[in-house]
Amino acid sequence: MSTNDRALALRALHEAPEILRVVNVWDAISAKVVADLPGTRAIATAGHSVAASLGYPDGGMPLDVALAGVRTIVDAVDLPVTADLDDGYDDPGETVRRAIGLGVVGANVEDRLRPFDESVARVAAVTAAAEAEGVAFQLNARTDAVVRGGDRPLEEKLDDAIARGRAYLDAGAALVFVPGAHERSAVQTLVAGLGRGTLSVIGLPGALPAAEYEALGVARISYGPLTQRVALRALRDLATDLYGGGVVPTDTPALN
Repeated sequence: MSTNDRALALRALHEAPEILRVVNVWDAISAKVVADLPGTRAIATAGHSVAASLGYPDGGMPLDVALAGVRTIVDAVDLPVTADLDDGYDDPGETVRRAIGLGVVGANVEDRLRPFDESVARVAAVTAAAEAEGVAFQLNARTDAVVRGGDRPLEEKLDDAIARGRAYLDAGAALVFVPGAHERSAVQTLVAGLGRGTLSVIGLPGALPAAEYEALGVARISYGPLTQRVALRALRDLATDLYGGGVVPTDTPALN
């Protein structure tokens, strides 16, 4: 399957009436474990988790390191891979061009609440770069209007997210990702402002089940660094038990 074939497959998943659930991964083995599940249709990396696994803070990986991490995941699976590329780095168009060269067919790129026009221009640079590569790249354009909105009333943050999101969609983004807004009323406001099938959310603790987001018109749900945190908790709990005289459970599967 060509890179563009994978991009078109991811686009079809985004446009389907069913919500796309992507369980974020951070390295080759986590990608393989998730990819082997019958319900997996696409693979999404978690930038926070990739960075943590390589000893960097969230958002602190050099571009070359980030792309090398993504490459190990792309090479490990046969499914469409959408990558967390932080804010796109200095040149988001070039960053995405390089990612496409590795076989990546979608990405999260965050605006970090840069000025409106600059943020829209960066989205346009990504979509132009993908068009030049001949790939139906699926940009999940993230706006930090809520999580970086400070003390502004939530209504103002949501209005900002909608204004930015509409502009990103007009500039060629496939979806708009709005972290920090997972309550039912906030999601209803965002869907009403952006349109059904255009919103992407994160499934944090306390969020709604995916099926309820689907009913509200959300296109995609991901889980960011939470998947790695659950895995690390299992490791921590096992280590604690082993130090206390326990043994490795006999039903441990050979997943690696």
